[in-house]
Amino acid sequence: MSKVQVMDHPLIQHKISYIRGENVGTKEFREVIREVASLMCYEATRDLKLQDVKIKTPICETIGKELEGKKLAVVPILRAGLGMVDGMLSMIPTAKVGHIGLYRDPETLEPVEYYCKLPSDCSEREVFVVDPMLATGGSSVAAIQMLKDKGVKNIRFLCILAAPEGVERMQKEHPDVDLYIGALDECLNDHGYIVPGLGDAGDRIFGTM
Repeated sequence: MSKVQVMDHPLIQHKISYIRGENVGTKEFREVIREVASLMCYEATRDLKLQDVKIKTPICETIGKELEGKKLAVVPILRAGLGMVDGMLSMIPTAKVGHIGLYRDPETLEPVEYYCKLPSDCSEREVFVVDPMLATGGSSVAAIQMLKDKGVKNIRFLCILAAPEGVERMQKEHPDVDLYIGALDECLNDHGYIVPGLGDAGDRIFGTM
């Protein structure tokens, strides 16, 4: 079964509580989403492998640590996932970026694919799939399946808010994918929105409410 890590860092919890507020403007919302993504990336990369490297400081030679050759990629689920990319890249600037486009059918709540563009060597990379909201889990499950169909084996999923229903579905359908969650909320409402949530993350990031 996959690991589920709900973030307990005070800064993450503080910032998530702030952006829940309905009066937070687009500029502030976008900036704080980026900050939360950066902090979550720090936690989600804690177990990346290191190797020794020789370094010559201005004083002497020494042995330091560097990432052990693992190539990384960030893949946002469009469009809301774009809001987390810059925060991720601030921590792992050499990562390549792919994009998966899915929208949720308003009637069935199931995902419909409309775009997929990934790095050519994506199957060799550790891939961080990002989307601010894990609600029903439909889009996230579909996006991860698309990656697996293209040969990607090492996948982690990061979201800022999650509903228990989405977590359960992800664990059922992708038990090999670890989940990193900013805050685990109560439930979904009749429209498939996370409660208490923060509304539609894409609309709030891009000002299209």
